[in-house]
Amino acid sequence: MLQFTFPDESVREYDAGATGADVAGSISKSLLKKAVAVAVDGELRDLSDPIEANAAIEIVTRDDPRALELIRHDAAHVMAEAVQELWPDTQVTIGPVIENGFYYDFKRDTPFTTEDLPKIEKKMQQIIQRNAKFTKEVWSRNEAKEYFAAKGEDYKVELVDAIPEDETVKIYKQGDWLDLCRGPHMASTGQVGQAFKLMKVAGAYWRGDANNEMLTRIYGTAWTNEKDLKAYLHMLEEAEKRDHRKLGREMDLYHFQEEGPGVVFWHHKGWQLFQNLTNYMRRRLEDDYQEVNAPQILDKALWETSGHWEWYRENMFATETEDHRVFAIKPMNCPGHVQIFKHGLKSYRDLPLRMAEFGAVSRYEPSGALHGLMRVRAFTQDDAHIFCTEEQMAAECHKINDLILSVYKDFGFEEIVVKLSTRPEKRVGSDEVWDHAEAVMAEVLKEIEANSGGKIKTGILEGEGAFYGPKFEYTLRDAIGREWQCGTTQVDFTLPERFGAFYVDSDGEKKQPVMIHRAICGSLERFLGILIENFAGHFPLWLTPQHFVVAAITSDADDYAKEVHAALKKAGLRGVLDLRNEKINYKVREHSHAKIPVIIAVGKREAEEKSVSIRRLGSRAQTSMTLDEAVVSLKDEATPPDLKEQAS
Repeated sequence: MLQFTFPDESVREYDAGATGADVAGSISKSLLKKAVAVAVDGELRDLSDPIEANAAIEIVTRDDPRALELIRHDAAHVMAEAVQELWPDTQVTIGPVIENGFYYDFKRDTPFTTEDLPKIEKKMQQIIQRNAKFTKEVWSRNEAKEYFAAKGEDYKVELVDAIPEDETVKIYKQGDWLDLCRGPHMASTGQVGQAFKLMKVAGAYWRGDANNEMLTRIYGTAWTNEKDLKAYLHMLEEAEKRDHRKLGREMDLYHFQEEGPGVVFWHHKGWQLFQNLTNYMRRRLEDDYQEVNAPQILDKALWETSGHWEWYRENMFATETEDHRVFAIKPMNCPGHVQIFKHGLKSYRDLPLRMAEFGAVSRYEPSGALHGLMRVRAFTQDDAHIFCTEEQMAAECHKINDLILSVYKDFGFEEIVVKLSTRPEKRVGSDEVWDHAEAVMAEVLKEIEANSGGKIKTGILEGEGAFYGPKFEYTLRDAIGREWQCGTTQVDFTLPERFGAFYVDSDGEKKQPVMIHRAICGSLERFLGILIENFAGHFPLWLTPQHFVVAAITSDADDYAKEVHAALKKAGLRGVLDLRNEKINYKVREHSHAKIPVIIAVGKREAEEKSVSIRRLGSRAQTSMTLDEAVVSLKDEATPPDLKEQAS
């Protein structure tokens, strides 16, 4: 008999080979009806899989968050069956689950178009209504290859050959249709439900290799229920309205062009926005950090010492000079900062030494990966490196955490998740060093969650650390519910060792410092893209590139409009004067489209009363106040939060 331990810590005995379905049925018929999978020692399995050893068991129902991936996985199989029912000559290739949905790649002589999607959706609904059971079979390699070859499924034959020798060849059937798949699956197609939608069609090379044949990829999304599906589709609509590329054009912030792929051409207002962010960040650092600037181009030898040439070479821009020296444009700032630390003898009294740089870096990204400000080839990092002792490491991680959370709060982000990324498969440094670094950071992570009173969520990302050390990743949630990973704190014992960096300790001995890599925004360009979309271009007044426009209603008010403009400019506010011979409604529409936050209209009455009429972006209401009141109010609103805090 086997012993199964349940989530409530109760233990029951079952015969060896009992399945998840057996276990669910032994508890209640209703649980068996709702069950879609079983978790055995935390691993999801088919309900029909026999369990052969003592284990922790949990029956997974369809409304369990873990079931969502199964819903999407099964929806992909249902889509593939629907496609082959409609177009039998189509070859099915690979169809994984992805964030928020799934896709499948197909080979068909006539590529699919968006006009085909409604037909496929209708057929999927029919297949789901059939409620065919998912059944798993294990085939020999030859059997699988012969079957798929006979059907003309050449890509499936290739996939069978790619399965490692120590893995079995699994076939999942749903009624008369089958596919090669590792699983697991839910019990039947009916459990997919109707909360799905096919989203788009795109081209995709077989196995992502441009030398291979082009296939057609169909993307879909699937959710537990209609409410979640509608919420997701609404979020996509909002995201489209907020697209930073569209708003960037409307607000005249920046542009891209073919002669500089992946590099930003900042316009005047966009560069003002960039400087507002940079100036804010610089003020937040000035009490604790030394700002430095490391060279843009360094000899290959330095990158070989750091390890980047081995681990990161494909992402670096390099050139060879006439004297046969190879140089690389820096993809990151850390090796340069180590050189600055090494210049001159350092004592334990100098530590922690916090070194910051708004460093321009360049990284090669494939053309297909470039995406506005979110994915570029040249960007600026709000980068910093803290050199400290091992004893100071935990305290420094806490200090960084406090700074990161404070900065995010100033931008309105308060839903934060902090995750610890642990050692990757490819890494440098001994296991002992990694054990120590991960242990310290795991303890800090617990304290971060505890100190936040549960407001900060935490987690572990197994194997996602940098090649030189574990790291914290900070993810924030924006106004429409999307998550963005921005800040990082990375502990590094390796780089100081590689470069021979040391400090003189209190006992007169040379000791190696711990190096902590820290970023808050990460890429300033990407962070601005996030802010543009989060605020939909309606920036808070302290951040916006242009505070106001003064628009004269009639030419009789031109002189007073100039007076208002001068008073606001004298108060340190940024704005323009609009004296054009156009109707005021036309001016308001035009400036609203450009996302100017404050439109000040002045006419003959305002000139006589020394008042102004203020309209805010996104509102039809107008507020009247004296010019002096307007100057004081707008100046206060345009004061950055860190300066307000200093003044209070």
